[in-house]
Amino acid sequence: MEAKLTIGRLAESAQVNVETVRHYRPVQRKQNGYRSYSPAGMYTLRFIKRARGLGFSVDEVRTTS
Repeated sequence: MEAKLTIGRLAESAQVNVETVRHYRPVQRKQNGYRSYSPAGMYTLRFIKRARGLGFSVDEVRTTS
């Protein structure tokens, strides 16, 4: 079973803020009220951060990722 991350841990691992995680990686909340993310999401967020830094628009990033 794959370990799950909180939104704060995912944001820290991907080197983005939690608002970026909420925007690009929306998930349903668990019964306890917390969001739970797969570690694989970190790579997607890092890609998005790099693409935006290179000047790609949000729409271009969205269709690529």
